[in-house]
Amino acid sequence: MSHQVLARKWRPTSFPEVVGQEHVVRALSNALDQQRLHHAFLFTGTRGVGKTTLARILSRCFNCETGPTSTPCGTCVACREITEGRHVDLLEVDAASQTKVEQTRELLENAQYAPARGRFKIYLIDEVHMLSRSSFNALLKTLEEPPAHVKFLLATTDPQKLPVTVLSRCLQFNLRNLPADQIQQQLRKVLEGEDIQAEDEALWCIARAADGSLRDALSLTDQAIAYGDGALQVGEVRDMLGAIDADLPWRALQALQARDGAGLLALVEQAAGQGANFESLIDEVLECLHRVSVCQVVPEYATARPGSDPREAELAASLPAQDVQLFYQIGLLGRRDLPLAPEPRIGLEMTFLRMLAFLPVADSAAVVANPPGQSQQAAPVPPVASSAPDDVKKKTAELAATPQSVAAPGRAEAPAPALRMSRPAPSAPMTAVAPDAFPPSPEPATPVTVRADPVHPAADAGGPDAISRTWLELYPRLELLGVSDRLVSECGVRECTPQRVILRVPEAHAGLVNDTRREEIRQALRAALGPDLRLELETTADGVCSPAGEVRRITALRKAEAVSALERDPIVHELRDRLGAQIKLDTVQPATDSRPAGK
Repeated sequence: MSHQVLARKWRPTSFPEVVGQEHVVRALSNALDQQRLHHAFLFTGTRGVGKTTLARILSRCFNCETGPTSTPCGTCVACREITEGRHVDLLEVDAASQTKVEQTRELLENAQYAPARGRFKIYLIDEVHMLSRSSFNALLKTLEEPPAHVKFLLATTDPQKLPVTVLSRCLQFNLRNLPADQIQQQLRKVLEGEDIQAEDEALWCIARAADGSLRDALSLTDQAIAYGDGALQVGEVRDMLGAIDADLPWRALQALQARDGAGLLALVEQAAGQGANFESLIDEVLECLHRVSVCQVVPEYATARPGSDPREAELAASLPAQDVQLFYQIGLLGRRDLPLAPEPRIGLEMTFLRMLAFLPVADSAAVVANPPGQSQQAAPVPPVASSAPDDVKKKTAELAATPQSVAAPGRAEAPAPALRMSRPAPSAPMTAVAPDAFPPSPEPATPVTVRADPVHPAADAGGPDAISRTWLELYPRLELLGVSDRLVSECGVRECTPQRVILRVPEAHAGLVNDTRREEIRQALRAALGPDLRLELETTADGVCSPAGEVRRITALRKAEAVSALERDPIVHELRDRLGAQIKLDTVQPATDSRPAGK
């Protein structure tokens, strides 16, 4: 008995057997049940998702002796002949091999005659986009107004090449690529029916390699069965697919976490020895980073998804979320630039080295990758910029340290304090961001700087109270980074003592609070106030006196005074009266804010 490949043996013969195309099955079933039968159907989608299969099932629904019905019997003569591909009234045409207009005209000449045995004469044209323009023109009239006994079923992988005049005459159904977990489930069902042993991880590798095509997955399964001598094991399947070692991406992440540059280069050497595709290796690393990030944010979802690895939870707990996002962004850019590298291997190595170069600096030192065989050494580097705006901490430090940061109008103008005070020297690692990770900001308009009349503190009714001023003095000393720093800069305080700090979090920023950030804030406060400090966070809908808010408030006051000074300036009045000049208020800045830092 001749062997039949899995893709043909397990091809669906009814709508309930179709996998992953429920939206198309539902529309066709309802149309058949309500007897709303269109004369032309167009099935689109990538290879192996069920276009021709659905067309053949629809042919059985049309010509079944119990039909038209959405549930053909499968036992009548018409159903059996269509399944076996020998029904006289089902004309299957491969448009890729019959592109000439003469062939299309010859095919349609018989459309006017009644079907020989079935209820309908059905034209199933596969890869219809391969027809020539003349063939499409010859098809249009019949396609728009065919005889009542004619149905057209068209299938294509490239609907963009079809003329709009053809698309407008058909009911179009877009078939989706199947997700890997759904393909894995179907492969498990097929292999159980074939009584073949298979490891879940091996099926997962095949499902991913199929790239959304169930037919490709079944063909790869046939090949894996032959390769593994009747069984599917993950190691043999990976060898057959030419996939890289499953441990390699995880080891690369562990080397990145350990700042092991020599280890990373050794892993690239190992991948090259296995003949790995370097784009595939970057893809594997990116997928592992995605899994780690999901495990950090939604751990219950990460453990429930197929193909989970225990190393996800380990790296999620030990690798900072900022580093995960940084690695992912650099990896995406490195994969994009891989074709531009002198060699793919060089592009991969530079991607890994760039990840190392932009890691947070530990103890004011960066790890320098050495060639294999040499120990790693640390080289001192200057501190890098925090992910939170430095101006907030600088200006907050100045506001807290200078009780009379503004003076009364009408008094002699006192020297305005410099808002660009140097930030306390950081001792904790600070995050650097890749220069190409974000698009450049647009250049701001050149500001108009004026020296405003100072404002008296008594007129500043919204100024901080004693507790808030204590908080403003404390905040610049906190060694926080990234989102945690931004969150704390927007918080007010209800109590601030060496024993307890109660932070008031505005509702707009409450979504940023989680256990990780809570612990980072607690450790920063303990480093500044003492190891016995207790931290409490409370959400409030009321306004709070926060460091960032205080900077914005004082900046707004000074800008208002600058605008007022401009309005009173006699030269500005003369320019306005004589030349019709206008002041662009969004470019006005107080002179104290425009002075260079350190001056």
